[in-house]
Amino acid sequence: MAKGRPMISERDLELNESLKNIKHVIIVISGKGGVGKSTVSSNLAMSLAMKGHRTGIMDIDIHGPNIPKMFAVEEDQVFIENGKLVPVSAAHGLKIMSMAFLLPEKDAPVAWRGPVKTGLIRQFLKDVAWGELDYLVIDMPPGTGDEAISVVQLIPKADGMVVVTTPQDVALLDSRKSVVFGAQTKIPIIGMIENMSGFICPHCKECSDIFKAGGGERTATDMGIPFLGRIPIEPGIVVSGDTGVPVVISSPDSGSAVAFTDITERIIEAVR
Repeated sequence: MAKGRPMISERDLELNESLKNIKHVIIVISGKGGVGKSTVSSNLAMSLAMKGHRTGIMDIDIHGPNIPKMFAVEEDQVFIENGKLVPVSAAHGLKIMSMAFLLPEKDAPVAWRGPVKTGLIRQFLKDVAWGELDYLVIDMPPGTGDEAISVVQLIPKADGMVVVTTPQDVALLDSRKSVVFGAQTKIPIIGMIENMSGFICPHCKECSDIFKAGGGERTATDMGIPFLGRIPIEPGIVVSGDTGVPVVISSPDSGSAVAFTDITERIIEAVR
């Protein structure tokens, strides 16, 4: 048999056809859990939608899917139309897909091995009726395991990764691994965000660096990647996550919301 290009399977053709309708793919990643990655993902996605961009958010934190909670749609269900899963809609037309919508019970654990998780991620890309999107934000689980590898293999032309860290040294150590992972997989790093960068007192408005500050920017500079900005801790951002109204909607003039808006502009410019 003559040598040539490898055969493309039918399911890969369907996947490529689905991805053709998505202009930009932004992967939000963190080296460790607890740094507020899902809060960042949800507010970045909503900021994009509020600017009039057709936006979707894909929650592939399969073992701990909480994006639906952050938009108060955790009781919603997806349905099938014309052979495709129809994502749940939130404010400003934001489209949401998450493992949480497929669980028989909210508290049901997901005890899956790698190949099954890869199949779900493929399904979320190929069999979900995303339609025409300007941006698809992918909220990753912590670390660089099966899900991260699957995403970069299935979407090799993703615009890039946004690395979320907090100022503590232990978080910064793990964030560096995410940057190296991007280099190894040839996915560009859009930049680094320092979350929980100072606590803004709701009474006196003074900012206290309870988790240190500036480590994210120093790490970004050291590793030669852009620094996208700092997001402070505010009581309002905690309440917004629990009530399902992103802080960019609930408190648009707050320090955290303004930071999210500025960072979103930098991301738009970076992937333009």
